[in-house]
Amino acid sequence: MSDSIQSNSVAEDGHFFGHPRGLATLFFTEMWERFSYYGMRAILVLYMVQELHTNNSGMGLTTELAGAIYGIYTGMVYLVALPGGWIADRVLGQRKAVMAGGVVIALGHFTMAVPSNLTFYLGLMIIVLGTGLLKPNISAMVADLYPEGGARRDAG
Repeated sequence: MSDSIQSNSVAEDGHFFGHPRGLATLFFTEMWERFSYYGMRAILVLYMVQELHTNNSGMGLTTELAGAIYGIYTGMVYLVALPGGWIADRVLGQRKAVMAGGVVIALGHFTMAVPSNLTFYLGLMIIVLGTGLLKPNISAMVADLYPEGGARRDAG
């Protein structure tokens, strides 16, 4: 058997399927963040409009109010990325911002699990803040894995 054959997909120069090794960690972090975001978004309005008197009690909000809350939440997730990037650049650094963002997002989901209107809205705000820290900085970290002007960096 040749010495050039690898028993796994990580080459000796630290690459994983032709990409830097750190990409796998960042990929899975981003994947679980997006799973959290889109998974919760998929049921958010349904939970808010669910009648209060059923076994699976929701919040009993009108469709209009639930849609407004959903729109504000979605807009804030993307708007808060601006100060999240600034905080990482000036205060925390990208790595700490991503770690803190992930912890804050999880805290937001745990907060939403407590059954009350206050914890529901508080959990949404906490998730927004965590996403604002994680989302812009993980993208910047992926870009930093590749050399400036490299073919794989510009390939998307």
